[in-house]
Amino acid sequence: MSDKKPFEIARETLKQLTVRKLAPTPGNYKSIYNEIAGIPIIEQFPAQELRSIAHALPIKTPGQQRQKALFESAIDRMNWDAVRAALVAYGGFVPAPVAGASDVVLAVRGDDKAAEDNSNVSAPGLTAEFLAQIGKLIEYAQPALGHDDDRFNDQTNQLIRLLKLTTVDVVAAKQMLVNYSHRLSFVAEDQAEIKSSLLKLLQLVFENIREISPDDQWLQGQMDALRQVSKPPLSLRRLDELERTLKDVIVNQKVARQKAIDAQDEMRKMLAAFIERLSHIAQSTGEFNSKLEEGARLIEQAKSLEDIAPVLKDIVGATRTMASDSVGVRDELRNMREQAMNTQQEIAKLHQELDRVSTQARHDTLTGALNRKGLDEALEREISTVRRKETPLSVCLLDIDNFKRLNDSLGHAVGDTALRHLATVARECMRPQDTLARYGGEEFVFLLPDTPMDRGIEAMTRLQRELTKRIFMAGEEKILITFSAGVAQLSNDETGMEAIRRADAAMYLAKRAGKNRVIGS
Repeated sequence: MSDKKPFEIARETLKQLTVRKLAPTPGNYKSIYNEIAGIPIIEQFPAQELRSIAHALPIKTPGQQRQKALFESAIDRMNWDAVRAALVAYGGFVPAPVAGASDVVLAVRGDDKAAEDNSNVSAPGLTAEFLAQIGKLIEYAQPALGHDDDRFNDQTNQLIRLLKLTTVDVVAAKQMLVNYSHRLSFVAEDQAEIKSSLLKLLQLVFENIREISPDDQWLQGQMDALRQVSKPPLSLRRLDELERTLKDVIVNQKVARQKAIDAQDEMRKMLAAFIERLSHIAQSTGEFNSKLEEGARLIEQAKSLEDIAPVLKDIVGATRTMASDSVGVRDELRNMREQAMNTQQEIAKLHQELDRVSTQARHDTLTGALNRKGLDEALEREISTVRRKETPLSVCLLDIDNFKRLNDSLGHAVGDTALRHLATVARECMRPQDTLARYGGEEFVFLLPDTPMDRGIEAMTRLQRELTKRIFMAGEEKILITFSAGVAQLSNDETGMEAIRRADAAMYLAKRAGKNRVIGS
C-alpha cells in the first residue's frame, strides 16, 4: 500500500493518463490509481453467477437456510470474505446420513397395527396407500412411454404389482424403484428423441411438398399450416383444428382432381381432332395441288377456249371446296380453343375456392378469429374434454364499448381496423390452448380451458389493462378501446350455448354498471 495521500495519488494518476496517452475512462483511471496506490487489481465481482449458485443451494436444515441468507447478503455487498465464510458455514450444516438406513425392512400395511410395529422407523408417511399411489402414477404414465420395449414393460408391470400389495418389503421396493428409474430415463430419452426425429421428418416432408408445388397456392397454404402446427410445443387443439380444416379441403381437392382429369381428357380429344383435321387439310391440300397441276397441264394442251372452260370450272370448284374446308376447320379449332379456355377458367375458379376454404373455412375474414362455425366446433371439442377430464372451462363474452359511436364518428373502415386491433392484442395475451372467436359485430367469445371463473375474470381484466397500454391510432387521433365482459364457468349440466348466454347476461350487467368492467355469472 502506498504512503501517498489520496489527492497525490489522484494527481499522479491523471499525469500518467496523459503520459501513457490513455483515454480518461473510469476503467483506465481505476487501473492506474490501483497501480500507484498499491491496491491489488481484482476482477469484476461475478454477482449474477453467484446468485445463480445461491438459488440452486438446497435448504434442508434451519442452519442451511440462515447461511444461504448470509450468502445472498454477501453477494449484494460484493464482499468476497463474507461470501467465503457463508459457503464454508453452509457446508457444516449438511445433514449426516442415517446409519443403517439402507438395511431397514419395513412391512407396510394399511392398518394401525402396522403403525405400531413400525414406530421405531423414521418413515411415518410410507403407507400402503402411498405406495399404491406411486404404482398408479407409474401405470398412468406407461402409455406415454410406448410398448416397444418388452423388458421395460415387464419391469413396469412387476413394479406395479409389488406396489399394490398390502404388505411390501420396502428395501426390495426401493431397489426396484432405483433400477426402474434408470431404465425409465433411457426409455424417456428414446421417446423424446423419436418424437423430435419424427417432427423433423414431417417438417422435411412438408417443406418438400411445398417446394415441388410452387404454382398450387392452396396446397402451399396447407403445407404452411401443417409446418406451423407440427412445431413444438404440440397442441391437441391445434391439431384437431387443422384436421377439421383439411377434411374440408380434401373434399374440394377431389372435385379439383376430377376437373383436372376431365380437362385432360378434353385436351386429348381436342389434340386428336386437331391432328385429324391437319391430316384432312393435308389430304385436301394434296388433292387441290394435284388438280391445279392437272389443270395447268390441260391448259397447256388446250387448243381453244372451249377446251379451257371445263378445266377452269374444275379448278374453281376445287378452290371453293378447299376454302370451305379451311373455314370449317378454322371454326372447329376456334370452338375447341374456347372450350379449353372455359375449362381452364373453371379449374382456376375451383383453385380459388380451395384457397378460400383452406384459410377461411372456420375463420372470420376481417379479424382472423374463428367464425360461428369454428366456435361451434371448438365448443364441442372443449366440452368433450371437460366431460372426460373433469376440468373447468371458462366462457367469456366481451363487447366493445361505444362501438356504434366510433363507427358513426370515424367511419366503418376505422371500426374494422379497431376490431382487428382488439383481436391482435387478444391473441398476444392468450395462451396457446385458448380460443378466440368473433361472435358477431363487435362481440368476441373466449374459451379458456383448465380455467375456473375467477381466473377467467383475471384474464379478461389483464386484456383490458393491455388495451389501455396499446392505444389505437385512427390517423393522428388516439382512441382508447374498452370493453365490457361477462364470464361463465361451464357447469356439468349445461351446453356451450347456454354458458355463452349466461356470459352474455353478465356482460350486459357490466354495461349497465358503467362499462369497461368484467362480471362473473
